[in-house]
Amino acid sequence: MSKMIGVDVGGTFTDIFVLDEATGLAEVAKVPTSRPDQSAGFLGGIGSRVEDLSEVSVVVHGTTAGTNALLERKGAKIGVITTQGLRDVLEMRRRDRPRTWGLRGDFTPVVDRAQRLEVPERTLADGTIRVPVDLDAVREAARNLIAQDCLAVAVLFANAYANPENEKLAVAAVREIWPNAHVSCSSEILPEIREFERFSTTALNAYLQPEVSGYLGRLETALKGDGFKGEFMIVQSNGGVMDVATATKFPVRTALSGPAAGVVAAGYIAQAAGFPDVITGDMGGTSFDVSLIAQGQSMLSQQTSIDFGMVVRSPMIEITTIGAGGGSIAWVDKGGLLNIGPESAGSTPGPVAYGQGNTRPTVTDANVVLGRIDPDNPIGGKLTRLDVEAAQAAILEHVGAPLGLDALTAAEAILRVANSRMAGALRLVSVERGFDPKRFAFMPFGGGGALHAGAMLEEVGLARAIVPRYPGVTSAMGCVIADMRQDFVQTVNAMLDGVDTTSLVTHMQHHVDQGLAMLDASRTVFEARQTSFILDMAYLGQTHTVSVPLPVTVDNGKVTAPNEAAIGEAFDTAYRATYGRLLEGGVRRVINLRSAVTGKRPRFDLSTLAPKGGSVETALRGTRQVYFGGQWYETQIYARLELPVGAQISGPAILEQPDTTVLIEPGLTGRVDAFGNTVIERSPT
Repeated sequence: MSKMIGVDVGGTFTDIFVLDEATGLAEVAKVPTSRPDQSAGFLGGIGSRVEDLSEVSVVVHGTTAGTNALLERKGAKIGVITTQGLRDVLEMRRRDRPRTWGLRGDFTPVVDRAQRLEVPERTLADGTIRVPVDLDAVREAARNLIAQDCLAVAVLFANAYANPENEKLAVAAVREIWPNAHVSCSSEILPEIREFERFSTTALNAYLQPEVSGYLGRLETALKGDGFKGEFMIVQSNGGVMDVATATKFPVRTALSGPAAGVVAAGYIAQAAGFPDVITGDMGGTSFDVSLIAQGQSMLSQQTSIDFGMVVRSPMIEITTIGAGGGSIAWVDKGGLLNIGPESAGSTPGPVAYGQGNTRPTVTDANVVLGRIDPDNPIGGKLTRLDVEAAQAAILEHVGAPLGLDALTAAEAILRVANSRMAGALRLVSVERGFDPKRFAFMPFGGGGALHAGAMLEEVGLARAIVPRYPGVTSAMGCVIADMRQDFVQTVNAMLDGVDTTSLVTHMQHHVDQGLAMLDASRTVFEARQTSFILDMAYLGQTHTVSVPLPVTVDNGKVTAPNEAAIGEAFDTAYRATYGRLLEGGVRRVINLRSAVTGKRPRFDLSTLAPKGGSVETALRGTRQVYFGGQWYETQIYARLELPVGAQISGPAILEQPDTTVLIEPGLTGRVDAFGNTVIERSPT
């Protein structure tokens, strides 16, 4: 078994990346995403490239099943069993508002109040059990929820992070009578201080369990039925991978699975190409996902909101998402302003040019009308030809006529608004966080990203753009690249002076033992195993914390005791880097311990993706008229995969390949590097 397969399911297309480890050769495929059951497109895409699944050692999946279930509110009917007086924590949240400056708005939690039941128990913040849990009340609550047809349950007890005894006894009692395995325990999901975040994350985990476990179970059964004997793994939101059993137990960790895989691949490709500072832009059919990588390191966030009030506290790669994909619909509001998204035509019915029933113009339709996409050679293999005339008519009707513009000017206006929104997302992750965009390269990927690379250079002032060899399936490639990773957290809540380092080491060792056991249970071959520890720390009285890397080593699975003075120095360094100065005389406080255990998977040589031979002359496919800045340009068209290493192409030019189209605008030059990437820069003046 020498083949590895990465599969990323997006809103419009399902992307397949197949790597033959024996030969170093790669194959890609892009097929329409199937709805409502995404497994059909998943299996069909694999079957289009691999006939014999017994040759496959691992299939890694970046899934949007959990994300979609949250965004569309299509998770399971669930129940909650909680401490007396806390049934409304999920609804009260942090008393935030959907609109910051408005007094109106509403929020409905994923579990109705009738299914949020209270039982007698009480654990104090120091871990003292004041009221033992009433197990008879717990069993009665569980029976009540079963009678209400709940498919999953979350047990959420106060201060369970400090002492989980009451909660674990309750969970054991629930599992005795619960008809399936969908029982989520807050002290297992997130043993961390702050009740709302712990309650929300655990409730959302329960909400996703039936949907995600059913979906992954169908995939696993179908793969085995087709002869697959390897390992099936799932990408986590932190950029690592986990096995199906872990994903079924902790589906909330897949909330940003697919986009995270793309960032992993982008970072690997950019680092190999000599660009450690890069901003990624994944433009699919529905959204535009942006992330920043500095000095080769992705930005990790400990908490995110999938939607208003739906807070997930789990390590995730920081990704900013806006509704500016190829299928995003252009519309004019009552005030006469042109808008893009957030509504999308998706894969069904798709852009107007697809001819499948949509009558409202999209970003893709604008690119088609302006000649930037070849109507006779659309990506994805779904259609043989795009309907340019229908796209033009839709743009004229819905955008041109309301604004008093002709179809071409209206199409350019659509792209300008879309580009402006995309540039705003890039500035949000760079300029607004103190990063100079001139330091960074832009890596566009997804089916539509490379059409907008030049616009991002102009709008944001980025140094260059790097278009990967297979931009349309970069997230699928990231599935193959991603390491196996397990994250753990435990609240410490102690002052640094006199901190109990013995207890700290006990927690660290427990995390390491759990993580290594998970790696050992996997059939994956690892090149190395790594552990890292971070403390969330702050001065006493502060709410916000800084992340402090803990100077600790692990030798043969054994953790060495941390040094209090070294922890203090590490905190001072991190705090000064964040805020510019220290608070002299301030009492330093350790809030949480975060641990990560990573199994480094073998990397493949990206140079194997580079073109072998070829020439600029043989790659030239002719010319066509393309509209830029109010006029038509005779634009050279190239078969991108046939361009040799070192080739330089001056704009205007279009490079076409099965999974995307690369646009090199006038005034820009593209060159093919040693890995087959196309580096786009401003032409010498």
